Amino acid sequence: MEMMRSLRHVNIDHLHVGWYQSTYYGSFVSRALLDSQFSYQHAIEESVVLIYDPIKTAQGSLCLKAYRLTPKLMEICKEKDFSPEGLKKACVSFEHMFEEVPIVIKNSHLINVLMWELQEKSTVADKHELLNLSSSNHLEKSLQLLMDRVDDMSQDIVKYNTFCRNLSKQQQQKQQVQSPLLVLLYTLSSSSVASSLQGRLSPSSRSEWLKHLITCLRTRAQYLQRRQQENAQRQSRGEPPLPEEDISKMFKPPQAPPRMDTLLISGQINNYCQNIKEFTSQNLGKLFMAEALQGHNS
Repeated sequence: MEMMRSLRHVNIDHLHVGWYQSTYYGSFVSRALLDSQFSYQHAIEESVVLIYDPIKTAQGSLCLKAYRLTPKLMEICKEKDFSPEGLKKACVSFEHMFEEVPIVIKNSHLINVLMWELQEKSTVADKHELLNLSSSNHLEKSLQLLMDRVDDMSQDIVKYNTFCRNLSKQQQQKQQVQSPLLVLLYTLSSSSVASSLQGRLSPSSRSEWLKHLITCLRTRAQYLQRRQQENAQRQSRGEPPLPEEDISKMFKPPQAPPRMDTLLISGQINNYCQNIKEFTSQNLGKLFMAEALQGHNS
């Protein structure tokens, strides 16, 4: 982004196909990249982001990829609905966030001549990095980044589970207060309730049912007490009191945590796993080749 701003400051065309970002070990799936690409793609529909990995390129494999946001993700970003219901309705997962665009590198004839001349003038150096069998540093760094993202995912899962428990607890309390049977039982005395249950339930079942009933009645009594206090405050401010049947304002649903960060973390974890899989497969090929050469020489 800084380079694109610098090109714009010196009046050089900086909107050819979008923008680019240099990254290490494939760590590019982030909220900053999502917001930037959405801004570019919203203004220019054909815009793409180029991802360049200098570490992987230095190992002998040019790592240059182009990505775009999928149409489903563009609609979600426009509506800014990152709730679990919104993402579920749009059927968006971490696998459907970015779409890769194929890249074809073309050089002009002058560039090809220049590269040929530089190749002829350059001296051949003894470089054997491509044959190096040591992969502990690269693999260790990739695994460390992967574990960090897994920890972030674990924290997001804990937040979402806490939200689900709070929502379930609130819905249970709301049902206890709204139950018509509880309203009827609330008007009866405990002796009449006990006598009506006599002979219909076993002693243990009757005891458990009465404990549950007492808990529900206490919940309703607490609600009525809070509603009376709220109505007293509203009357002091000159506002009309709220009816006891309207409990929507008393039980406000807890705010769901945004799920977009979880999708980004999942996409980054998947990217790390793919890079580790590709890197280990290449090194396994080198190890088998070295083993075959050693066996042939012996």
